[in-house]
Amino acid sequence: MAGITFSAQLTGVSELVDTLNKLMANTKNLHPALAQVGEYLLESHQARFQLEVAPDGTPWAPLAPETLARKKGEDRILQDQGTLRDTLSYDVSANELFFGSNLEYAATHQFGREEDGIEARPFIGFSEGPWQDSVEILVILREHLTNR
Repeated sequence: MAGITFSAQLTGVSELVDTLNKLMANTKNLHPALAQVGEYLLESHQARFQLEVAPDGTPWAPLAPETLARKKGEDRILQDQGTLRDTLSYDVSANELFFGSNLEYAATHQFGREEDGIEARPFIGFSEGPWQDSVEILVILREHLTNR
């Protein structure tokens, strides 16, 4: 995928890492488990777009007054036409899952661009708030581990 690369740092989630390591030890092909995780991440990220919140549950920065004026009062954040939201996708191989958007401006919105006055509005990542992505992913991986 072009555009943004996001690497999840799961070192603090030892149970998830341990379960993934067990699954990897028991199979050479993680594709089915990772595809299910990819589908879950799509759903989780779509829900956060609806709520306009970052993965940690904090609301996205409000739109600047000039942006609101340009949008003629439309106040949905990162969702003019839904293109950014709709380009979220995943790609799975036997042992890797890539998740993100292929739009070049995805990184601008994820990290912001100070020189242009664009606030960071993180939209890609593992939730730490009400969705508990790590818990759901752990359930998915355990299901695949026990069904081997």
